[in-house]
Amino acid sequence: MTAAKARNPWLFMLVAGAVLMVTMGARQSIGLFVSALQAHTGLGIASVSFAIAIGQFVWGAAQPVFGAVADRWGPGRVIVLGALMLAAGSALTTWVTSAAGLIVVLGLLTAAGAGAGSFSILIGATASHLPPERRSFAAGFVNAGGSLGQFVFALLNQAIISTFGWMQAMWTMAVIALGTAPAALWLRGAGHAAHAASQGTEMTLREQLRIAARDRNFWLLNAGFFTCGFHIAFLVTHMPEEVSFCGLAPPVAATSLAIIGLANIGGSLASGALGARFRMKWVLSAMYATRTVAILAYLAAPKEASTFYVFSAVLGATWLATVPPTAGLTAKLFGTRYLATLFGLSLLVHQIGAFFGAWLGGVAVARTGSLTWMWWADAALALAAALVNLPIAEAKLLPRLAAA
Repeated sequence: MTAAKARNPWLFMLVAGAVLMVTMGARQSIGLFVSALQAHTGLGIASVSFAIAIGQFVWGAAQPVFGAVADRWGPGRVIVLGALMLAAGSALTTWVTSAAGLIVVLGLLTAAGAGAGSFSILIGATASHLPPERRSFAAGFVNAGGSLGQFVFALLNQAIISTFGWMQAMWTMAVIALGTAPAALWLRGAGHAAHAASQGTEMTLREQLRIAARDRNFWLLNAGFFTCGFHIAFLVTHMPEEVSFCGLAPPVAATSLAIIGLANIGGSLASGALGARFRMKWVLSAMYATRTVAILAYLAAPKEASTFYVFSAVLGATWLATVPPTAGLTAKLFGTRYLATLFGLSLLVHQIGAFFGAWLGGVAVARTGSLTWMWWADAALALAAALVNLPIAEAKLLPRLAAA
């Protein structure tokens, strides 16, 4: 790898986007396997949903840990480890038949592997090579890779499941996951650049965490992100179940998930661009408010395939488009030296919400036979997220790290 290549921000963005395409594609299509896992393991929907919910939490918990490693030694070795874990977890899922085994492979191994090649590591790697005015766009560009992954792998997995079976789909995902390891050759120098730039400053990670923990704005930002996690995990896990309740065929669910991913490519790019021109808290508030309106409109609409497709297109515009302004606002408030760690903590909060979204959806189905009350809870939380971002004092704060 030449020095010129290492300094090329577009190269970092493209490679990071490609890695996120695989790791997010694997995670966001897991709902397509729920019915098959129930049949294979003999477990109920609540048990399978709980294993997936554990995975949602572990994916978030892994990010500040791997983010701190990437901040110190660079993201290269983190990405290689993640590729191996994601591949192993996907392959081993076809062998387990117990609730404990499902938690280990889906809830721990696969989730941690996906987390090692996800937002905090990849966005942190690119942001350190860009000026402040381009960071929001870069985050949107990388994020669009994850959205493309949801589009591609929802359709790919459904096609393989329908043609060959769910086990073959899992094995295919394992092979593709290994393909992200070579990206470490291109990204391995990113963390070292940021670390070298910070030498001679007095700010340590512990001091930075103390500053963030005392900052009201950081908590408000994370409160909204909690709701985002609840919303996304609920839909990605239980959309196929909702489609089945409405008497529609499984391909409707796969197509809906693909539409969400496709729409979010544009949503992510637009979000990154808007974050460079407007206050990012306003961008976030508008997206959460849009989700509220979309959910209420879905509840009132006839449950037809076209309803799911329109609903998915609207949701897709905001789906993971919350990531660029959230990461950008974090960098704006605290700088980029420890962005992978700080944004990793935000993603942990996001995934705590995701745990409840995935798990409580299964509980709702097991106890009531429907997802109705979950939809209403989701709408209420989206509205709360729209409101909680508004008090963030974005315009008054400057980066507080010497290495920004």
